Amino acid sequence: MRLHPGEPEATGQVVRLTEVVRRLREEAPGITGRPLVVAVDGRGGAGKSTLAERLRRTVPGSEVVHTDDVAWNHAYFDWGGLLVENVLRPLHRGEAVTFRPPAWAEHGRPGAIQVAAGVGVVWVEGTGIIREQCAPWLDASIWVQGDLDEQERRLTARDGDSAEQRRHVAAWLAEELPFLLREQPWRRATVVVAGTSDLRHDPETEVVAV
Repeated sequence: MRLHPGEPEATGQVVRLTEVVRRLREEAPGITGRPLVVAVDGRGGAGKSTLAERLRRTVPGSEVVHTDDVAWNHAYFDWGGLLVENVLRPLHRGEAVTFRPPAWAEHGRPGAIQVAAGVGVVWVEGTGIIREQCAPWLDASIWVQGDLDEQERRLTARDGDSAEQRRHVAAWLAEELPFLLREQPWRRATVVVAGTSDLRHDPETEVVAV
């Protein structure tokens, strides 16, 4: 597997999702009056959304926020301020979130990003969420590891192989790779897990973790 310099390879052990949740809670004990806010980061195509949804099902009453919704028609990575002010700060105050990003209004996208008051955990999922700008507002985090040599193939398999999509993937990687090298989110992560692994495990209830 080809990884960024200094990134540890997640080949260690099979861990149940319930154990991952326990580790994350231990990272920030004693939280009351607001949800535990957990970042789920990783390269494009690594499996972040899938893992976040499995964690949501593992923890009843938890919710997922996708940074792609904040970034929609805005920017690949220049969305940290929008997320902090309109999602993370309200969560830390124990408030419900109802956020309609400016680009949604400009482009006629209906609805809003919503999180109900009183949830126990909010999983904030997306490439670039484990960044210095957001660190004060994150209680714990997961880095979902992916092979640099496999990333483009996985993105194409997921989103299609049209000329427009190939341009989108090339533009994404041109911004993602230097951004991640600068931020090195795996160094801040509470848990590092493999997006794919040859170790036998049940992906619905287990992960392979460092």
